[in-house]
Amino acid sequence: MGKLIKNHWARLIILTAAAYQIAAALEGFFWPKFFWDFSTKNFDGAVKPVPILQILNLLFGVVGLAYEWPLKFFAGTLLHRSIELRLFLFPLFALASILMYQSTNAGLYYLIGEGIYLWAYSDGEIVCDQPWTVPRRKRIPEEV
Repeated sequence: MGKLIKNHWARLIILTAAAYQIAAALEGFFWPKFFWDFSTKNFDGAVKPVPILQILNLLFGVVGLAYEWPLKFFAGTLLHRSIELRLFLFPLFALASILMYQSTNAGLYYLIGEGIYLWAYSDGEIVCDQPWTVPRRKRIPEEV
């Protein structure tokens, strides 16, 4: 049995959250609803008549998808390999998701993925230059 690579697991969860967030944002354009509207109507301006929250969720979903499944020119850069940047960005994406009714599940997925990234960071894992690969071990020269 191999060792669990937590940043790969978190990447899959974040990819799912981003895809769900994009679909929910598109649905939110047709049926706008703020999640907390059962307690107050003060925030309905965030979803109608101007779809501010839907646009934010659509942009965050696309950025999350592009960040976790990077194009060749972005893969391996310092920004792509940074778990710290992920720990900063994904709570913001989760907050935008949780505020819109259609995308609350995506927000919960972001928080779960964020927790797993935090676990990977605390264990000292690194994100490899090439996506979906494992870190290579350093070869120890054999003594003659």
